Amino acid sequence: MATTADFRNGLCIEHNNELYTIVEFQHVKPGKGGAFVRTKLKNLKTGKVLQHTFNAGVKINIARVERRPYQFLYKDDTGYHFMHRETFEQVVIQEELINAPELIKEGQEVEIMFHADTETPLDCELPPFVELKITYTEPGVKGDTATNTLKPATVETGAEVNVPLFVNEGEVIKVDTRTKEYSERAKK
Repeated sequence: MATTADFRNGLCIEHNNELYTIVEFQHVKPGKGGAFVRTKLKNLKTGKVLQHTFNAGVKINIARVERRPYQFLYKDDTGYHFMHRETFEQVVIQEELINAPELIKEGQEVEIMFHADTETPLDCELPPFVELKITYTEPGVKGDTATNTLKPATVETGAEVNVPLFVNEGEVIKVDTRTKEYSERAKK
């Protein structure tokens, strides 16, 4: 058992018989009345974010979760197949648990979060940025850089990302997995 004083971003708690992770929290001490904690909680099963207010000092159950390093192998009808990088144990995960499934490529290293008591996978996170090669994009027009204009580009995983006009086919770019947007050209 823990209290609201133990809140921190990323903490996994049990709330209303479901598992949530704390996305954001703020301790509030108004002039009148008791203190409270305003939170944003992300449901680990559905991915929905809800706002909830806890009174200060309320006891909560912390769920034991473990983050383990895995490597993506392949995708088929049953789901996405991953292999543990140290034990070589394989696990199959459904697409809903992956934060950016359209940006995952063979050999990609990820972190999978497991509920420690039941050994069920809860979440699969790609690194914040992935490097992907552009397989198709329209060529940019020389001198057409007066504004921050973007054009669509297809990357090696089949996903479409908007890139600046100066980026060409065959180049490797960094894509932010949280926003699914172009970040920069990859360093050679």
